Amino acid sequence: MKRSAKFSIERVLPYILLVGSIVGLIAALALTYDKIQVLHDINYKPSCNLNPVLSCGSVMKSTQANLLGMPNTIFGLMGFSALLTLSALLVMRVKLPRPVWLGIQAGVTAGLGFVIYLFFQGVFRIHAICPFCFLIWMTMPPMFWYVTLYNFQQEYIWVPAKLRGFVLRHHGDIMLSWYLVFFGILLQRFWYYWSTLL
Repeated sequence: MKRSAKFSIERVLPYILLVGSIVGLIAALALTYDKIQVLHDINYKPSCNLNPVLSCGSVMKSTQANLLGMPNTIFGLMGFSALLTLSALLVMRVKLPRPVWLGIQAGVTAGLGFVIYLFFQGVFRIHAICPFCFLIWMTMPPMFWYVTLYNFQQEYIWVPAKLRGFVLRHHGDIMLSWYLVFFGILLQRFWYYWSTLL
């Protein structure tokens, strides 16, 4: 059972990273374009302003849209470009050494932390969902989760054997639980709007 789980993660992980990084890079590029247009023209309406809840404009104009004086999208462009390169190498079956995997782990962990922060700010402070950010919210968790599982499996990161066995056996259940909580929060917080669509 352990052997098949290991094979499955090794086989699927490159494609999870490839798809996730492509989606993230497209979202970051689209947001960067809209951000530049907003800076040029205050009356510009971003392409992702769909309704009162699904709106990039209100998110872009918030103070949370910048980190260290730079738009968040710049960090997205850098991070997803690096992941895209590494995932392409993995798809071509290039063996990456432990320090590279630990670097990937640091990157996806920082990325997930940033996603959780921006999710909280968007949902509970700005009261809007940026559609392109939503795509990143959807793709970053599995990238983090399966990189972490791979590192557990290869023992690049030490965890007790029982915990390692548990998460490898129930990795899909844990990922599903994450999404159930995620969508539950979005449903509850914006029910005042979703209910008008029924």
